[in-house]
Amino acid sequence: EALGLEAERAWPCRQCLEQERLLDGRYGLQRVPGGRVAVPVLPERLSQLRLPAEVPCELLGIQEPVPSRAARRCSPAQRLREELRRLLGPGWSGELERDVPHAWQRHGDLVLLSEDSFRAEPWERLGSALWETVAAALGARRVARRGRVMPDGMRSPRVTLLLGQHGWVEHVDNGIRYTFDVTKCMFSPGNVTEKLRVASLPCSGEVVVDLYAGIGYFTLPFLVHAGAAFVHACEWNSHAVEALHRSLALNGVRDRCHIHSGDSRQLQLRDVADRVNLGLIPSSEEGWPVACRVLKKATGGVLHIHHNVETRPAPTPPQSAVLLPEQGSPEAASPGGEAQNSGEETPGARLRPEWQSWAEGTAARIQGLLAELHGRPWRSSVLHIEPVKSYAPHVHHLVLDLECRPVLP
Repeated sequence: EALGLEAERAWPCRQCLEQERLLDGRYGLQRVPGGRVAVPVLPERLSQLRLPAEVPCELLGIQEPVPSRAARRCSPAQRLREELRRLLGPGWSGELERDVPHAWQRHGDLVLLSEDSFRAEPWERLGSALWETVAAALGARRVARRGRVMPDGMRSPRVTLLLGQHGWVEHVDNGIRYTFDVTKCMFSPGNVTEKLRVASLPCSGEVVVDLYAGIGYFTLPFLVHAGAAFVHACEWNSHAVEALHRSLALNGVRDRCHIHSGDSRQLQLRDVADRVNLGLIPSSEEGWPVACRVLKKATGGVLHIHHNVETRPAPTPPQSAVLLPEQGSPEAASPGGEAQNSGEETPGARLRPEWQSWAEGTAARIQGLLAELHGRPWRSSVLHIEPVKSYAPHVHHLVLDLECRPVLP
């Protein structure tokens, strides 16, 4: 709502409305047809508006109001709080403010709130007005709230759609288009560094087996950026399978991927892969025998083995010591309820003894599995250990790049 005024009266009128707390500070003055200027007012305060008779004006409805300078400087979190204060009026309190999220995930026109957002009883009484206000403040059309991951073996999310008709979204990450239903599939922002690394791997002409494909976290980077000739994607969650089918088509790589729907431990493939991705935490150990079977028996290949490794707390350095900070940034909790960065140091380039010990032990076990499977010696070599993130206190999500080759006679 705005008052249409002659241009020379607009600024004094604005000051008057601001003093009377009738001005809608979200929007600025803007010119409208007829040589007039529109001054924004609060719709709920119009009944209190008292202008001198010598000030001719008319009430206008502005479809696309221009944000004020203050609103343009305001962060989304600040803007959300201002809109909620306006909605609640005298009912606003510090207790309710603590219930308002400071961060959220955005997937296209949908914002996904944390599970502890807007849980106090006064919020519930607002009904759809609350979610419409949240959407408008954050520039979204749909709002959902996540819960904890269900213990069903598929990491299914508990997500409630609060505003909107469906949960299908499109998320663009490193030039790759992922589509999925947020109420049925999770999207983990914490894997972004590993997705970027996979996208840079030299996979031209290779056949890749992705044993735990999900919605395509790694399948799509292998195809779109790493240049894999073909990917066999294994997934047992039917909702994730549907999402992956759609994402393959969106990215124009449908003809270079075959989806094996079902338990990857029962996968019938053998002797096809130059590279195998085992992207399952806390452990991908149950997939190791399958990974050995699908590797090309004549030439071998590379395994990317994900695992959560516990690390002893580092000893406190002497006060006089000067330490350079490790590189890395804390990760937000994922829709599936992955633990947030614990506040300890984020994994960096320094190799911890526990990481090296786990890698060497894994290499020895894989080498034994391959020798037993093929009846001849194999060699396994640790190429690289990649720390993805801190998953819990003193627990790190690692990826081991393990090269496995048959020993020639």
